[in-house]
Amino acid sequence: MNVQNLRDNYPKLISCMESNGYSKAYVDRFKRELKKILVLADSKDWSCYTDVYLEYTKTSDSPDYLRNKRTIIGAIEQFDVHKRYPNGRRRHELFKRGAYSLLAPEFKAVIDYYYEAEKKHGKKVTTIYTESHNASTFFLYLQKKGIDSLVEISEEAVLSIFISPDEKLLRSYSYKKNIAAVLKVCPPDHQEICHRILTFLPALRETRKNIQYLTLEEIRKIKEVLAGENTLTLCDKAIGMLALYTGLRGCDIAGMTLDSIDWDRDLIFIRQQKQRLLLSFL
Repeated sequence: MNVQNLRDNYPKLISCMESNGYSKAYVDRFKRELKKILVLADSKDWSCYTDVYLEYTKTSDSPDYLRNKRTIIGAIEQFDVHKRYPNGRRRHELFKRGAYSLLAPEFKAVIDYYYEAEKKHGKKVTTIYTESHNASTFFLYLQKKGIDSLVEISEEAVLSIFISPDEKLLRSYSYKKNIAAVLKVCPPDHQEICHRILTFLPALRETRKNIQYLTLEEIRKIKEVLAGENTLTLCDKAIGMLALYTGLRGCDIAGMTLDSIDWDRDLIFIRQQKQRLLLSFL
């Protein structure tokens, strides 16, 4: 995603909001989001602002949190793409446009079948959206090459989406994985051709960044804060202890209830928000 226009002009957006009486806290949210977009745009597989928003759906299921992100990211998109400043009334358009609406009927049929099948199987709606969105952009890239049916898709055309002529990687492992997820769940009359297209996808390795860990001194200081008398509430301390001693994701901690605790056996049971696995902790 090209953010050069945003990088050059975002101070105008901040200046407009400040001069029109937006609160400092609200403006600061925009500043943080702008900084994140500008820093990560070159390293992420974002093709549009919808993809920026979808990053947040991977780590949170909170309706209020995600609604706030949609509002801010949508307003930044309006400014960057359409040169429209926030006016307190304009709604975001993150999901009004997209590759799907531009697809040929046969490509749409594959997306539609996948969507309904995985919805019945109980896959998370955000995961379904991400996978179908990536598959839609994949098919749209092929259409732009003059291909509008499954049988016309060649290995050369598929590889050109992932690898440039000078052999630079254009798309990530996760993008390929999402496309594969859709092709594996295809209409019965297209299964053979979809499985053939699957073999055209390049063999990419999943890469993960190194995870920063806490030193023994840092752990000691955190424990002192959690155990000491300070302004933290009991709820804050409980969340901190869960994060420190179990390594649970924030979304999993947020999804816990009193029923998650077996007091008699000193066990905690949670249903993972991301993988939907049932886990227990001593």
